[in-house]
Amino acid sequence: MSNPLLRVIRKVAARIYYDTLIRKTQTFGDVTWLGRPVWQNVQDLWTLQEVICRIKPSLIIECGTNRGGSSFFFATLFDLMGTDGKIVTVDVEKLHDMSHPRITYLLGSSTSDEIYKQIKAMADGVTGPILVMLDSDHSQKHVAGELERYAPLATVGSYCFVQDGCIDTEFMYRKARPGPLPAIEEYVAAHPEFQVDHALCERFVVTHHPLGWLKRVA
Repeated sequence: MSNPLLRVIRKVAARIYYDTLIRKTQTFGDVTWLGRPVWQNVQDLWTLQEVICRIKPSLIIECGTNRGGSSFFFATLFDLMGTDGKIVTVDVEKLHDMSHPRITYLLGSSTSDEIYKQIKAMADGVTGPILVMLDSDHSQKHVAGELERYAPLATVGSYCFVQDGCIDTEFMYRKARPGPLPAIEEYVAAHPEFQVDHALCERFVVTHHPLGWLKRVA
């Protein structure tokens, strides 16, 4: 699309659509997977399953269990794929009654030494790819702390996926700033072994996670 006017129209239309989608779904709070609340932008969820299918991680590390829908989504994908994939997910409080044999639930702060040691031990125990997802406290300071601890656990060719950078781009989330984006930008600048995968970030134009797909390249 080379016409400057058309580019502007496309951007404006995408922002209007995204704003409508957020409000219609109460920021995706009423989105479900197999009847379970998943709290994910459906476009981003589709991109996520494409990545999981391609990488076939042996372990997904999820910071931010919330209502458990995302980890359940991952577990059922592994079931369908017939792989040995496992999930470890951590949150500071339990907001669900989920259970699945592939999922280990941890209760505590993702940045605490105790939780990190448990997750690191699980990561050390697998031989296949590891995918990291950061979706807990979205403040810049907390995300920066999670990146320092968990991004190195992502294996080469896999990703550390930092969610909800939209906090720093969408007006309706302005009170929660600074959010993930400055933490992402600072981390990538200091760690050349990670690069933003712009193709994934922009897969469906509308996303909750701008600059969120950090690919480990070394």
